[in-house]
Amino acid sequence: MLSAKGRYTDKHAQAGLKEKLPDIECWVNQFKNYEITIVIPEFTSICPKTGLPDFGTIIIKYVPLKYCLELKSLKLYIGKYRNLGIFYENAINCILQDIVKAAKPKRVNVSGEFNFRGGIKTIVEARYPQKGHK
Repeated sequence: MLSAKGRYTDKHAQAGLKEKLPDIECWVNQFKNYEITIVIPEFTSICPKTGLPDFGTIIIKYVPLKYCLELKSLKLYIGKYRNLGIFYENAINCILQDIVKAAKPKRVNVSGEFNFRGGIKTIVEARYPQKGHK
């Protein structure tokens, strides 16, 4: 991508992707075939290009296999995004990857509903497993 003034660069696009975030802890699940929904209404991060804050609600829906997400560690993990320069599309996909790594759920959907910016509202969704994959 061109790096002319005002343009988005590869550096912007990759911002925050290699950041070390706290581990998401889990506990052993006791039941089968149920869905858990977690709503995080105060998600914030920083736009890596403008430096302005992004605000949104994160919704995590998952079907646990052996492990359930431990909520305090999830809260601490999400809190680390507050000062992180990362596009919200990347944040949603990173959250999904970290949940899959930690809990190895049967399936999980992470969505972010971000507040209006410049008259545009954005909703980003990422799923595991991806459609067409087992």
